Amino acid sequence: MQDPVFVQNAFAKIARRYVITNHALSLGTDILWRRKVARLVTELQPATVLDLATGSGDLAAAILKANPAIQLTGADFCAPMLAHARDRQLPGTPLIVADALHLPFADRSFDCVTVAFGLRNMASWPNALKSMLRVLKPGGHLVILDFSLPTLPLVRPLYAAYLNHALPRIAGLLTGQQHAYQYLAGSIQQFPSGPAMCQLLSSCGFTQPSATPLSLGIASVYHASRPPLS
Repeated sequence: MQDPVFVQNAFAKIARRYVITNHALSLGTDILWRRKVARLVTELQPATVLDLATGSGDLAAAILKANPAIQLTGADFCAPMLAHARDRQLPGTPLIVADALHLPFADRSFDCVTVAFGLRNMASWPNALKSMLRVLKPGGHLVILDFSLPTLPLVRPLYAAYLNHALPRIAGLLTGQQHAYQYLAGSIQQFPSGPAMCQLLSSCGFTQPSATPLSLGIASVYHASRPPLS
């Protein structure tokens, strides 16, 4: 669980350098991760999608490129990030400043909710997930992309060293906001991943949760559904 004021201020300060910094820190792998999510959304065939914590719009743009007919709405509680998304790659997409814990949408509004690298930053993961469940139609899908921790014994300590030491320094040089990326390292290590995330999804009312690790478990895609009406 995170401090929403700190998170909002941190992302506002790095909005203009956020995308290039992500690409540099992941060596471009984050682009491939988002494309994988876009392919999964294509398989689910939703007519309407809500992309939460849409940020700079990278996932929303990938989904729309793969599925031009989808009616996609983006939402984020950081207005500078949404302004960057609108200017950069989502000029005609509805973008709404909104807190994921208090979504301004009616119950059962969307076929699919996506969130990339955003749930981890929310003040309450269970409350955010229950809010997402509320706006999903019965039988609708939730797709989450976020960082996770590798499970291989040799990889995990190396990745931890990168997160805690190399990543904040590199990001600090690129953005001038090293403290924001020191927060990032801590948030990744505290965030539930793999089976723990699937358990959290189940406890919040979702069914059939699954976890797919990417790049040796550095990131994971989670997929779950809202139960259909009985």
